[in-house]
Amino acid sequence: MGDVKMITIESLIRTASGMASGVIAVAAAHDEEVLKAVCEAKRKNIANAILVGNVIRIKSILSELGEEDSGFELIPADSDADCAAKAVSAVRSGRANLLMKGILNTADLMRAVLDKENGIRTERLISHVMLYQPAGYRLMAVTDGGMNPFPDLAKKTEILENAAITMKSIGFGKLYAACICGAEVVNPKIQSMVDAQELAGMSERWSKYDMQVYGPVGLDLAVSREACAHKKYNAPGAGMADILLVPNYEVGNAMGKAMSLFGGAKSAGIIVGAKVPIVLVSRSDNAETKLASIAFGAVAARG
Repeated sequence: MGDVKMITIESLIRTASGMASGVIAVAAAHDEEVLKAVCEAKRKNIANAILVGNVIRIKSILSELGEEDSGFELIPADSDADCAAKAVSAVRSGRANLLMKGILNTADLMRAVLDKENGIRTERLISHVMLYQPAGYRLMAVTDGGMNPFPDLAKKTEILENAAITMKSIGFGKLYAACICGAEVVNPKIQSMVDAQELAGMSERWSKYDMQVYGPVGLDLAVSREACAHKKYNAPGAGMADILLVPNYEVGNAMGKAMSLFGGAKSAGIIVGAKVPIVLVSRSDNAETKLASIAFGAVAARG
């Protein structure tokens, strides 16, 4: 495996605890699971928060949770777009160094993030990195199942670079990345396979991240050494991938949900490539996943 030490979702939370990494600006914070995670992050001294949204509802939920609202800065906002704009403004002004999606659509948040005049974009491609730890498996990253719907070869290259930088920032050493496809033999009519072969051949580019990329490869051969032995598949890092590069958003989204629903995976997700990490998971995810994502963002920001 590519990691020097065994990194898990739990170890990320432990690493982040006590870091006092700063302040999270939470867009549309008026949600119980969001506020549970934010309060726990504050309790563990991971980060404090600026809560943007329906202030009356935020105060009510905090009261129901037995938490004091006086410990947070509260910013009233009406619509989802207003919540996003004010949370991004808090980051842009330097009052917050992490951004978090609350109970709003990703599109509304990203519209504010990418705004040419008031956003927080950089020259880097913005992409999503989701960590999954299914029962019986070690931690792995899936990218990009949240931001770039159908990336071409150039974007896949940047997505892999973003993932490598992110995994290094949380403590990984040597990295192995697998380009997930339906099979291992390249079919020139299937673009994802052609792209995977090209990416695997860019060894000089990946060397600066101490990363080896292989593919095209099926999911089984990316994560199971037993499957590799059975199918007699050999590649550096085969069966031990730290990063799973998916061909498109639909595969990444479905793979992640399958890991969570069928594999009992613990998870944490952030968007990278902006001025600060953006904590972004599904609105339906529980407080545990949201806390893990805050920890992921905090450690990545410090790394």
